[in-house]
Amino acid sequence: MWLYLVALVGLWKLLRLFRERQVVSHLQDKYVFITGCDSGFGNLLARQLDRRGMRVLAACLTEEGAEQLRSKTSDRLETVILDVTKTESIVAATQWVQERVGSRGLWGLVNNAGISIPSGPNEWMNKQNFASVLDVNLLGVIEVTLNMLPLVRKARGRVVNVSSIMGRVCFGGGGYNISKYGVEAFSDSLRRELSYFGVKVAIIEPGFFQTVVTSGARLSSNVQMLWDQTSPEVREIYGEKYLASYLKMLNGLHQRCNADLTVVTDCMEHALTSCHPRTRYSAGWDAKLFYLPLSYMPTFITDAIIHWASEKPEKAL
Repeated sequence: MWLYLVALVGLWKLLRLFRERQVVSHLQDKYVFITGCDSGFGNLLARQLDRRGMRVLAACLTEEGAEQLRSKTSDRLETVILDVTKTESIVAATQWVQERVGSRGLWGLVNNAGISIPSGPNEWMNKQNFASVLDVNLLGVIEVTLNMLPLVRKARGRVVNVSSIMGRVCFGGGGYNISKYGVEAFSDSLRRELSYFGVKVAIIEPGFFQTVVTSGARLSSNVQMLWDQTSPEVREIYGEKYLASYLKMLNGLHQRCNADLTVVTDCMEHALTSCHPRTRYSAGWDAKLFYLPLSYMPTFITDAIIHWASEKPEKAL
C-alpha cells in the first residue's frame, strides 16, 4: 500500500517537473512591463530578463534609478518614469507601452512597486499613515493593471503580482499587511475572470529578503516617528521598554533577511516564461517552512505563536 502511494507521489512530481520546464516560444519577441525597477526585485528582474533576450520595459520612480538600470543592461531595455499613485502618470506610461508593443500586445505585466512604511502598531497610526501605503501597494497595483489589461489580453499574456508571505499571515499593524492581503484577493478575482481570455495571473509571496522594504534604519526611524506622534496615554500604556525592544528587533531585521534576491526573481521569471506557471510562488525557505504552514494552522495556534514571540506592552494584562 505504502509503496504504491510513494510511487504515485513520485510520478506526480515527475509530471509536474516536466510541465513546469516547458518554456514559452519566441521569448525574444515578447514585451514585459515591470514597475518598481529602481532597486530590489524589480531592478534585478529587469536585468535578468534582459540577459535572457526579452524586451523589457522598466518603470522607475526616479530618473537616477532609470539611468543606473540602463547602464547595466542592453539597448533593448527601455525605461519610463512612473508614479503608481498618480493616475496621469499611469495613463502616460500605458500610452508609452502601447507605442512600443503595437499590435503584439504586452506579454507580461509585473506589479512589483511597493513600500513598507509607515508601519507599526495600529494604535500609533492615523488614517493617512494607512492610506499612503495602500495607495502604492494596492490601489497602485489595481490601477496599473486596469490600464494595461487590454494590452495583456491582446497578447494572451501574464500578470504577475508581488504580494508577500505577510499577505497570508499578519504579523503587525499598518497598511502593509492589509495591502498584501488585498493584492491576494485582487489577484484571485483577476485570475478567474481572465482565464476565459487565456491570460494567466500569478502571485509571488516572498519571505524576508534584503531590500529597501526591510531596511532596519528606515523601519526604525519610521517607528520612532510614529511613537513621537502618539498621545501621552498611548506612550504610557506601551512604555519605553516596548519601544526599545521594537527598535532593536527592527534594527536587526535586515541582517536576518536573505540576501539572495534571485530566489524571488527566478519565481517571477518562471511565471513569465513557463508554459504552465504556478498560481502562487512561495519564495524563500522561511516562507515555505514556517510562514506558509503557519497560515494553514488554526487561528488560535497562530495567535498563540505570534503572542509568544512578540514584545508585550508595559500595561498589558
